[in-house]
Amino acid sequence: MRVLITRPEREATTLATALRERGHAPVIAPLFRLEILRPPADFGAALAACQAVLLTSANGARALAEASEQRGKPILAVGDTTASTAEGLGFAAVSSAAGDGTALADLVRRDLDPKKGPLLHVSGADVALDLAATLGADGFDVHRFTLYDASEESALPESARAALAARALDAVTFFSPRAAAVFAKLTDEAGLAGAVGGITAIAISPAALEPLAALNFKAAVAAARPTRQSVLDEIDRLAEAGVQGSEPMTDTPSSESPKAPAATPPVVVRRGLGVFGAFIIGLIAAALVLAGAVISLPFWPEEIRVLWRGQAAVAAPTPAIDLQAVRADAAVVAKTTVDAARREITARIDDLEKRVRAVSATAADRPAATADPAIAELRGKIEALENRPSAAVTSAPAPAPTKSETAGETDKEIAAIRLEIATLRSALQTVDQTVAGQKDEAARQREQAKALAEAVDKARAEASVLGANDKKALAAARASAVIGVAARLSSALETGLPFASELGLLTPLTQGDAKLGEIAVALQPYAQNGVASRAALAAGFPAVAKAALADDIADDSFGERLLGKLKSVVSLRRVGADVAGDSVEARLARAEAALTAGDIAKAVELVKSLPPQTAKATSAWLARGEAYLAAKGAVDQLAAHAITLLGAAR
Repeated sequence: MRVLITRPEREATTLATALRERGHAPVIAPLFRLEILRPPADFGAALAACQAVLLTSANGARALAEASEQRGKPILAVGDTTASTAEGLGFAAVSSAAGDGTALADLVRRDLDPKKGPLLHVSGADVALDLAATLGADGFDVHRFTLYDASEESALPESARAALAARALDAVTFFSPRAAAVFAKLTDEAGLAGAVGGITAIAISPAALEPLAALNFKAAVAAARPTRQSVLDEIDRLAEAGVQGSEPMTDTPSSESPKAPAATPPVVVRRGLGVFGAFIIGLIAAALVLAGAVISLPFWPEEIRVLWRGQAAVAAPTPAIDLQAVRADAAVVAKTTVDAARREITARIDDLEKRVRAVSATAADRPAATADPAIAELRGKIEALENRPSAAVTSAPAPAPTKSETAGETDKEIAAIRLEIATLRSALQTVDQTVAGQKDEAARQREQAKALAEAVDKARAEASVLGANDKKALAAARASAVIGVAARLSSALETGLPFASELGLLTPLTQGDAKLGEIAVALQPYAQNGVASRAALAAGFPAVAKAALADDIADDSFGERLLGKLKSVVSLRRVGADVAGDSVEARLARAEAALTAGDIAKAVELVKSLPPQTAKATSAWLARGEAYLAAKGAVDQLAAHAITLLGAAR
């Protein structure tokens, strides 16, 4: 069966893989663009205080992983797909309600206690069930945080438009009432509401079918359970019941129900129409092309409508938001702070060394005080006085004094000498005490010098450790900054936006790293205008395939050129990865299947293998695909190098 998938691109790719494994042919046509929102300031505190987190979609799990690195909180998921996504993102304790919002509420009532703390509900901007109101009646305090938003497409995707117009679909899947409402609106605006008559609508729940009441689907089926697995089971059940999975496309619809052919018949090209037949067909084709152009003009992209009217379109530059500026500034501030601390520690070490040298010199000079000449002279003088002979003995004869005079004078002289000796002894004792004090001071200063030397050694050791830690911290911050730049560049590639500002963030990080410099040089040619996204390459491929197939069958005759023109207007070609052979049609079919699966490299390789006559039709698309692959390869190298830097820093 050919199944149209209307989910956002990430979920659509996963569902398409599951459909291919079951033998179906998916057609991806996302009706929404997913945007991860910045969490509010109080989100971290609410996450830390909650007893569990409620997830009602796989996108909620991805948004939660983007908003916080915490993975230990219990997770209660609405279904198995959401639970598997959460487990794949590293959340440890995950439980699945295997149903819808009501089943999730029942799981909360059964497993959790409202007295153990509040609950945190991570959701998108629109919710099918208000869990805060539903569980509030049971005493639960539920805080809802909107961490992602799915914005609606303004027009029906080209893949859906082409498939509906060609009556090439068997079923359309809807996973929410909002998706069904958007499909109904865009289909009506595209003038294709009547093209769903042979298609079966398969919804995840009866509520998702209600917005489709105005469309005349062949049948409308709701899954037995509100899970992706149940939707897949319904598709298999319809296929087994005989719904046509791969009908050969013809120019005129058949009123009878066709039977499934064993193999798709090859397209038979008839040559030699004749001049008159070719002229009539040319007139009819020109009228059809002109009528189709006038009717579909309101639904053309704005750029083509501007060119149709002859006006010049000037694209307003999209302002770039520098989300990494704060991190870069923080790294500069951290480096400046570390350098200032290092200079201060060096100055302190130099000062301590000077003080040690000064104290050591003073201590070395102190012992010389014991050999002071004044002290030696004083000691000699005291000894001379003590050894002085009696005053009665004189060297020269004198008149003999009287006995009383001699005794009185001797007593006075002896008293004076004793007084002088006592004074000298006191002075000598003072000098000895001073010398002893100086010795003690010298010893104390030597101890202080030793302590200062130990302090210097310790400071040097601490400075060395601090320098090593600073280097690791700076290396880790640099690696984290490179990882952030790689993430922003990858996001720009997936959205097709210019990434000159993001690449500019990489410039200061390339100093001293030749590998980063090479990657920056490789990305520079694509930074100003960006590269085509995977979705844009896939959306533009059907038109390229039409033109390439038309160029392949055209030759120099008038009839062949006319057939080539008709082929570019009405494309009758087989699609799918199982189309065998080396014809242009087979290679284009396999290339389109590779694009749908996200394998751009394989699609580019298949297009490059086409014959030279298709180069005019495929050259522009091929250049865009190769530019995407080159930029994607450089960004992947950047991410791998950033992880290597982070591992080395740790």
